[in-house]
Amino acid sequence: MSSMLAKATAGVGCAALALPLLAALAIAAAMGSTSFDSGESAAPSTHALNDIPPHMLALYQRAAPECPGLPWTTLAAIGKVETNHARHPTMRSTAGAVGPMQFLPATFKAYSRPVPPDGERPPTPWDPVDAVYAAARLLCAHGARNGKNPQAAIYAYNHSHAYVTQVLKIANSYAAAAPTPTGSAAKAVAFARSQLGTPYLWGGDGSFEGGFDCSGLTQAAYRAAGISIPRVAQAQYDAGPRLPKGARLAPGDLLFFGPSPTRITHVSLYIASGKTIDAPHSGAVVRQGPAHTNAPSFQGATRPAARGGQR
Repeated sequence: MSSMLAKATAGVGCAALALPLLAALAIAAAMGSTSFDSGESAAPSTHALNDIPPHMLALYQRAAPECPGLPWTTLAAIGKVETNHARHPTMRSTAGAVGPMQFLPATFKAYSRPVPPDGERPPTPWDPVDAVYAAARLLCAHGARNGKNPQAAIYAYNHSHAYVTQVLKIANSYAAAAPTPTGSAAKAVAFARSQLGTPYLWGGDGSFEGGFDCSGLTQAAYRAAGISIPRVAQAQYDAGPRLPKGARLAPGDLLFFGPSPTRITHVSLYIASGKTIDAPHSGAVVRQGPAHTNAPSFQGATRPAARGGQR
């Protein structure tokens, strides 16, 4: 039996990638580097923890997934510029904008439904929950979805290029600096970067075979780091060590996708700042793109570098 046939018999991952995930990843590939710098799941910086009231920080983080690809840091930065996170004494502008996110009533009405959890009924721009969710929807409708055009989304919120610059600067200050990979994680990330542009090949283990599939790439990356992990995506997920739900990701972590934890169909390698490297599907190449940790198909992450005793 050939090695390729043996791998096919074993059920190498990625070929069975669920169609909705395939579509999402294809879209992300087309968007390339236009996604937000802050990352969807950036941890709050020390500055953010000191500057944002805890209940507002939690609200920004909870509302951001309303728009896939929208970092909570962008919502928080807008809240900072508009009313200093609802600390402004009146929260009413001379132009008629009101509430913590400074909505004109007509604009708020266009983005106020569905009413978010814990929102007011009927929704009101004065309520922080209603206002922050509406802000996420407005941004999403104008370019924030999947990080397509964040600058245009912020400009739609306030038609000022200076405002866009200010919001992005604050958003960047609210995101904790990504940890620098060390040891085995650094080697795995470096290997994955070196394979960017390599063709996708179902069952492929490297350029010597003509390309990689998703789990072939991650296995090869950790082999280069001196750590042995299983071959297929499901087995890599099962091998762990798994991270607790909501844990902060670190470079070198593996991210897993599929219909359920027992039906893993795709794996990518996290590199920092909400970005991963993966081999997505037939006709594509190894590429860098968004982590998609807010996607319904995201099942969790593992940290193989922890088994190597290095980070």
